[in-house]
Amino acid sequence: MKKVYYLKTCSTCIRILKELNLSSEFVLQDIKSNAITVKQLDKMKELAGSFEVLFSKRSKLYKEMGLKDQILEERDYKRYILEHYTFLSRPVFIIDNEIFIGNSKKNVEAVKNAINK
Repeated sequence: MKKVYYLKTCSTCIRILKELNLSSEFVLQDIKSNAITVKQLDKMKELAGSFEVLFSKRSKLYKEMGLKDQILEERDYKRYILEHYTFLSRPVFIIDNEIFIGNSKKNVEAVKNAINK
């Protein structure tokens, strides 16, 4: 499976997708118009190891809701990601059984390497 969870209104996501010039075998899912399902999130967690790794602590809502001042557990991270797309650290690439989370240069390079295997 080759899939990308992204936000089409996010300029960083769009820049990365253009940079990678993905083939048509990739399925793109705009998480704002097509919300992540429990099954999809559980699959991401299985590959990533935790919901916390998938959670964006840079989200505006994270600060607005005072979550940075709370102790969150795995079930909290899962719930918040399912409740609002902005809590998913993005983009998320799934290539076969590997997951790549976020927009760091290192992560984008790792995606490039995985694509070119």
